[in-house]
Parts: sequence; C-alpha cells; structure tokens
Amino acid sequence: MKLLKLVPDNTNIHFLKWRVPFFAVSVILILASWALVATKGLNFGVDFAGGQEVRMTFTQHKAAPVASLRELVGRLGYGEPTIQRFGGENQVSIRVRLPQSAETVPGAAAQIGERVIASVKAQYPDARKDGNDTVSGKVAGEFRDSAIKALLAAMLAVAAYIWIRFEWQFGVGGLFALVHDVSLTLGMFALFQLEFSLQIVAAILAIIGYSLNDTIVVYDRIRENLKRYRKMPLPELLDLSVNETLARTVMTSLTLLIALIPLLLLGPESLFGLTAAITLGIFVGTYSSIYMAAPLLVWLGVTSNSFVPTESAAERQEKIARGEA
Repeated sequence: MKLLKLVPDNTNIHFLKWRVPFFAVSVILILASWALVATKGLNFGVDFAGGQEVRMTFTQHKAAPVASLRELVGRLGYGEPTIQRFGGENQVSIRVRLPQSAETVPGAAAQIGERVIASVKAQYPDARKDGNDTVSGKVAGEFRDSAIKALLAAMLAVAAYIWIRFEWQFGVGGLFALVHDVSLTLGMFALFQLEFSLQIVAAILAIIGYSLNDTIVVYDRIRENLKRYRKMPLPELLDLSVNETLARTVMTSLTLLIALIPLLLLGPESLFGLTAAITLGIFVGTYSSIYMAAPLLVWLGVTSNSFVPTESAAERQEKIARGEA
C-alpha cells in the first residue's frame, strides 16, 4: 500500500514571487494589531488587573469540583472567575474581578469575597473558608510587567541563538517573524476582548517555541542549499528550501490542528482563550517562516558566500606554495 503524501515530492511553489505584497500585508497587520492594543486595550484577567481571592477547602471531597464552581461563581455577575487548585486536590483558589465601585468603598471587596463564599457553601456545605484577600492593582501591575519582560527576554534570546547558529541576518529575520506572530496574537485578544491571563502568556510562549522551531528548520535547509547551489539566485534557492521542508511543516501543523480544533469548538470555556491563541499561532507561525523570515534574507544581503569559511592570509600562502592558487 502506498503511503499517503500530503505534499508531493516534486512540489515547486513559487512562494517568494509574492514576497513583497505578502510582506506589506504582514506589516499592515502588525501595525493594526498594535493600534487595537493601544486604543481598545487588553481585557486583563484577575492575574494582571487585581481582584478578590478566596481560598477554600472541600473537606468531604477528594477533589474540588472546579468545573461546577466556575459555573456557580460565574453566575454572581463578576465576570469569568479564575479557579485553580491550590495546595491539595480538594483545595481551590477562586479569584474574581472587582467592580470599579468596590475600589473606593471600604470593605466592599471583602463583602464580595463573602458573597462568593456564601454561594459556594450553599451548594457545598463541606466547603471551608481558608482565606478572603484582596489582590491590589499595584501588585497585579507588577505581575503584568514581569510577564511582559519575560516575553521580551524570550524573543531576544531566540534571536541571539539564531544569530550565533547562523548569521546576523538570520537572527534579524527570526526576531521579526516572532514579533509578527506575537503582535497578531495580541491584536486578536484586543479585537475580541478575550480575557488576557497567565494562560495566554503560556500560550504566547508556546507560539514563540513553535515559530522558532519551524523557522530554524527552514533556515537550516537554506544554509545547506547555500553551500550546495552556489550559483543559484537567492529567491529561487529560498523557494527550493521552503518546498523541501513543506511536507514536514504541513504534517506538523495538521497534527496540532487535529488536536486543537475539537478543543476549540467543544472544550470548556476556561480553555477557549488558550486554545484560540495557540490555534492562531500555528497559522501565523507557519506563515511567518515562509513570508517573513525567508524574504528578509534577500533584503538583508545574504549571498551564496555567506557560509563559505573566510580564508586567512597564512592559508592563502600555503595554497600558493602548493601551487593550488
């Protein structure tokens, strides 16, 4: 039986033929994404905006009923709660966003926490209150700044790695591709006002990892072909390299999407933002490896001599003495 091939061996798509219009569209999308972030802002969750945190233990349960708690607390009108296991399997941390009026009224935040506790105890009499604390906006803001710094550090570390492994032009191309992927993800969250929480930071880090992996595979094939086809025009060589890695790219992306799309459509609401971010990241990460990272090599002056070792003066003299030059 013949093996199924999603991408035929003789595939020869001229990707770089359309590099200028696709690159222009990508730059417009990046600018539009940051314009959305600047004008509409991100819908920060409790992790980054502050709120009220309630800690409870379900003494008669082996594991806390997280799913039903999320639905129960969500009906109280404080937005989508953040519920996580805290300590043991039967312990949870419930965080809700505080309304603006609660920030100016003394004791209002604690009353909201008590309302959450009362609602949970009404349905689960074995629930025990372990804490009812207010997470200040200042602390949440510091947390948000730390997350942004972590993302920037990850992107710069990736660019430095590509620079060291290849050439500086490859580092610039890889960094620009990552900026493209992260910008479009943030733009989606600003446009649809999806909650931006720690889960989404984890999703963006996953997108960075996926995009990096795909970009390095393409770059590695480009480097091999630069050594092999010294006289081939660079756009043709980039097309050849992308086509040679296309089967691997399609299979990897398709495998991930097979798992992600059912989770996106049928999964719990608490995972929707995480799944939507990674699903978008699969598409934009694959796209950026072809239409962002690769075309930049043409404009940054990569040539067929980029990976030819530089001959020292001593080596040149030895060649002359042997009659090889």
